[in-house]
Amino acid sequence: MYSKFKFPGIAFLIVIAILIPVHTQVSRPMLMLERLVPGYGWIEIILLGFYAGFIVFKMLNSGNTARWRLRIWGIFSVVFFGQLIIGLSGLEVFLMTGTLHFPIPAVILAGPVYRLEIGFMPILFLSTLILSGPAWCAQLCYFGALDGLASAKNKKPKTLYYKKKIRWTILFVVILIAMLLRLFQAGPVLVIILTAAFGIGGLSVILFRSRKKGLMSHCTEYCPVGVIVSYLKFVNPFRVVIQSDCTHCQLCFSHCPYDALSPDDLMKGRPGITCTYCGDCMQSCKKDLIQYKLFNVKPVLAKKIWFVLTVSLHAVFLGLARI
Repeated sequence: MYSKFKFPGIAFLIVIAILIPVHTQVSRPMLMLERLVPGYGWIEIILLGFYAGFIVFKMLNSGNTARWRLRIWGIFSVVFFGQLIIGLSGLEVFLMTGTLHFPIPAVILAGPVYRLEIGFMPILFLSTLILSGPAWCAQLCYFGALDGLASAKNKKPKTLYYKKKIRWTILFVVILIAMLLRLFQAGPVLVIILTAAFGIGGLSVILFRSRKKGLMSHCTEYCPVGVIVSYLKFVNPFRVVIQSDCTHCQLCFSHCPYDALSPDDLMKGRPGITCTYCGDCMQSCKKDLIQYKLFNVKPVLAKKIWFVLTVSLHAVFLGLARI
C-alpha cells in the first residue's frame, strides 16, 4: 500500500516546492485564487499538489495511462482557453500579465526573434526539455491538447508518412518571417494578421487532417515547436527503448498518436524522432518490451520517475501557464 502512494506523494511535494517560491517571491499574484481572493493562493497550491498526486496515482496504477493523459491534457486546454475567453470578455484578472499574447506555440520561437528578447514562455519551454524531455508535446502544450483529442477519434492502424523537409521548411519560414518583420519594423496590425493566419492554419490541420488520420498531424507535421522538441529532447537523460526480443507483432503501431513507430523503428530498438515518451504504446505491448530508460535505473522505476516529473510540471503549468 505504501508503494502505491510513495510516488504520488513525491509529486505533491514537487508541486508545493515549485509553487511556494513563485507565490512568495513574485510581486504580481501568479495564482488565480490569489488574484480573486487575496490569501487564497495557499489553498490553490495545496489543491494543485493533491491534483498532481492523484494523477500520478491513476497513471501508474490504472493500467491505462493513455486515457488519463488525454483527460488531464483536455482539462489543461479547457482551463487555458477558458481563461483566455473570460479575459477577452473584459475580466483582465484572468490574464496572467494583464495583457494579451497570442496562444499559438509558434510564437514561442517567433516572438523572441521579432522582439530580440527572451521572455517567460521560451524559458518555461526550455525548462521542460531539460526536466522532462519531449513532455511539452505530450501533456503541456495547450494547442497539442486539441490535436490529441481530435486524433483520438480514429483508432485504426495508420501512418502519416510525413516528410521531414515539410517540418523544417515550416520552421525556417516562421523564423524568416519573424526576422523580416523585425528588420522592416512591421506594425502590430501585420504581425497580428500573420500570427492569426498561422493559428487558423494549425486549427485547420487539427480539424481536417488529425481527425481523419487519427494521428497528431499538427504536432508532427505543422508545428515548428514540435521540430525543436524532436531534436532538443536528447538533452534530457530519459529515453524510450524497444527490447531486442520484440516479436514485431506491430500492435503498438495503432496506439502511437505521433507516428513514431514503424517496422524500421522496431528493428533499430527505438521509436522514431517524433516520439514524445507519452507511453501510450506501452500498454499495447503484451510482453512489456517497450520501456523507459534512465541511466542504469530499472525500467519500472524510470517510468515512475518520468511520470512524476511530467505530471508535476503539468500541475504547475495548470496553475501558472496562462496568457
